[in-house]
This record gives sequence, C-alpha cells and structure tokens, in this order.
Amino acid sequence: MIENNKNIKIISNKNPKSLLPNTLTIIGVCFGISSIKFAFDGLYGAAIISLTIAAILDSLDGRVARLIKGTSKVGKELDSLTDVISFGVAPGFVMYFWTIKDLGKIGWLFVLIYAVCCALRLARFNLTSVEVTDEWKNNFFEGVPSPAGAGLVLLPLILDLSGIYIFQNSSIISVSLMFLTSILMVSKTPTYSAKRIYIPRKLGVFLLLGIGIYFGLLLTYTFKTLFFTGVIYIISIPISLIHFIIISKRNSSTSKSFNEDLDNEDIL
Repeated sequence: MIENNKNIKIISNKNPKSLLPNTLTIIGVCFGISSIKFAFDGLYGAAIISLTIAAILDSLDGRVARLIKGTSKVGKELDSLTDVISFGVAPGFVMYFWTIKDLGKIGWLFVLIYAVCCALRLARFNLTSVEVTDEWKNNFFEGVPSPAGAGLVLLPLILDLSGIYIFQNSSIISVSLMFLTSILMVSKTPTYSAKRIYIPRKLGVFLLLGIGIYFGLLLTYTFKTLFFTGVIYIISIPISLIHFIIISKRNSSTSKSFNEDLDNEDIL
C-alpha cells in the first residue's frame, strides 16, 4: 500500500508559481516545432501563424513569471533553449522549404549561419549584466532579439502571402535578408526593449484599446498586419540607435561633471 504521507511532487514546493510561465514556454516551443511540419506540408500560412503564436507566448512567459513572482533559473534556461528552436531553427526551415532550397547547398549554408547566430545571440544575452549606474541600458537590447529576427527572416514569405507584392527572385532576396538579420543579431546595435515600458494608469484604457485594434487587424488582415509590423520594426532600428547614442552622451557628460565636482571638493 502507498502511504498517505507520500505526495507525488511535480515541482518544488518552494516555487510552485514557476509552473505557469514554464508551461507557456513549452506550449510556445510546440508551436515553433509545428511550424516546421506545416512548412514541410506546404502550409506556409499555418507555419507563419504558429510562429506568431510562439512569439506572443514568448513575450508573455517572462512577464507572467515576474508578475506572479515565479521566476526561476530553470525557467530562464528553458526560455533560451526554446527560443533557439522556435526563432533560430524553425524560421530557417520554413524559409528553406519555401524558396531557399532552390539555391541548393548555398541556401542551406545561410540557414545554418542564421541558426548559429541566433544561438550566439541568446548565449550573450544570458551573460549580459548591466551595472547599477547604467540601468537605462535595460531599455535596449544588444542586437536584434531572436523573435524579432525570426520576423525579419520571414518577411518575404509574409509579404508574398499578403498579396501586396510577389517577388520574382524570392530565394536571393530571402537569403540576403537572412544574412543581414544574422549580422544584426550578433552585432551590438541597440534596439528597443519593451520589457520596461511604463504606461501611466490613466492611459491604460487607451493601451487596451490599441491592443484590441491591433489583434482585430491581425485576425482580419493577418499577413498584411504582420508585414507592416515588420516594416515598423525595421524603421525603429535606426531610431533606437540614435536614441541610444543621445542618452549615452547625456549620461556620460553628467557623470563627467559629477566626477569633476568631487575632484574640486576640499579634502578635510
């Protein structure tokens, strides 16, 4: 007989709240892997939608973990590992099945380069730490984050599915954009991070309205909305770079004047 005092433990009693965000992460990677199957079957629309859901879940799991105070070391490592699969491996396969396979071995080489750059970018992200004096840097990513990189790589396919424009040389354009995205991911180009955006309480209603409108457009004009979202993100990259430089110069000048004031003080 099984003793009554023996409980089956799924997770540690010390941090049971980590189950929810980790579940979202696992569901997200399932959608990411499923996109490969959809692309293999020629269902590219379903593949894009699966990766979009994976990206939404990826943006939610960390926020949910911080909200319910369910962060854990396992969750952090799990999130990075699943990001490599969902946003480093899956987009490459989708684009390869769609058009890059026409380039043969050269096309597959670019898929490998993208996957490796995504893994390197996530490894660097896990090791990056910001000093207390430079907390403003938390508003920026170092390089293009992996979900955004996946969106950029898939942009030619999304544009084709939207019906706005049909490429004639889609394979060349796809590998060129994939290579450029790979460089941006491992570069130190600052890009905006939405993790610490502060919305005043009085603007909360308008934020919810905006989210509702966006998802309404996403449901009605799925691929057109995704394409213009990608275009807006591309435009934000040089803007974030200029913004980063301005803030960096302002903080460095403030720090310099503060140090000069300390040097001019009389030592008692």
